[in-house]
Amino acid sequence: MNNIPLIKNIEVTEVFNNYPGTIRHKLLFLRQLILDVASETDGVNNIEETLKWGEPSYVSKAGSPIRIGWRESAPTQYKLLFHCQTTLVDTFKEIYADAFEFEANRAIIFAEDDEIPIEELTHCISLALTYHNKKHLPMLGA
Repeated sequence: MNNIPLIKNIEVTEVFNNYPGTIRHKLLFLRQLILDVASETDGVNNIEETLKWGEPSYVSKAGSPIRIGWRESAPTQYKLLFHCQTTLVDTFKEIYADAFEFEANRAIIFAEDDEIPIEELTHCISLALTYHNKKHLPMLGA
């Protein structure tokens, strides 16, 4: 992965700084993966890093927002969240049922000590970042 780019939005920086240390590193890894996938995906020219519902969110004009989440109520888990009114998570479940744990139609859940299947997650992120261009295709063209 590339060097982690600085977070330009001070509010996003504060949210990351408030996560517990081990989880913060996991979430920063997800952030970097999202940014790397965005830079390598055709049709994704710009990605905006902001907060949505108090969580870091990554938005491309061609895609659906991706959020990174953690809750004190489940301290050893963290999530990659997707808009629940898309077909993203349903598609991920069809393709990667054995690779991930899911929360309804909105998230991929990771345990603190999970080994992340990078290739599969990269594909999911790419589909989310280009969702608007592919939502009409069966299985999002996957």
